[in-house]
Amino acid sequence: MTVDDETRAIIERAAAGIAAGMATGPGPARRRRFRPTGLTLPRLAAAALLMLVAVALEQSFKSLPSLVLLVAPIAPLLPVAAAWSRRTDPAWELIATAPRFGLGLLLRRTLTALAAVIPLLALAGWVTGHAPALWLLPCLAFTAAALALGGLTGVDRAAGGLALGWAALVVAPSIAAARLPALLTASAWPAWAAVTTVLFAVALLRARHRSVVPR
Repeated sequence: MTVDDETRAIIERAAAGIAAGMATGPGPARRRRFRPTGLTLPRLAAAALLMLVAVALEQSFKSLPSLVLLVAPIAPLLPVAAAWSRRTDPAWELIATAPRFGLGLLLRRTLTALAAVIPLLALAGWVTGHAPALWLLPCLAFTAAALALGGLTGVDRAAGGLALGWAALVVAPSIAAARLPALLTASAWPAWAAVTTVLFAVALLRARHRSVVPR
């Protein structure tokens, strides 16, 4: 097939225009890190308010068991659930098709949520005089449990179920008995450490062997 001079000129002009546009156009999009969505920020604020109330009540009512230790395990569940849920992330359809979608994104978002909550817990623990392991290990264990169960139910549902279960089975009975349960004392540190390690391992294995998709 032959191309006449006029057609060749049109093709060359079009190619030159495309090349010029590519040269002067915007560069590759920068990889964006996760930032809290509009519904994640209120949950972070709710976690902060929860810890503030726990500190105030513990300081005011000495007869009560430590409310800071009682709520520390479930404090990170609110932002963790919001950080990995199709119901709270308006861009989930876009990120679900991204090449890095899955385990890596799940871990990055979880670390972002923990980075916002753990300093609040550290401050609350310092004000009330509790050793860091007493609140940090349960906090990490419940976060790992939410991730491990998330492959079955969705991280947000797993976090909600864990929070409700802890409140009903541990927090309410402890307040009623005016006594801190044995699992929140120093003797329970090794058990919490072992449980946390196992749960994180389970979460990683489940995420590697199946798609991690917000539900």
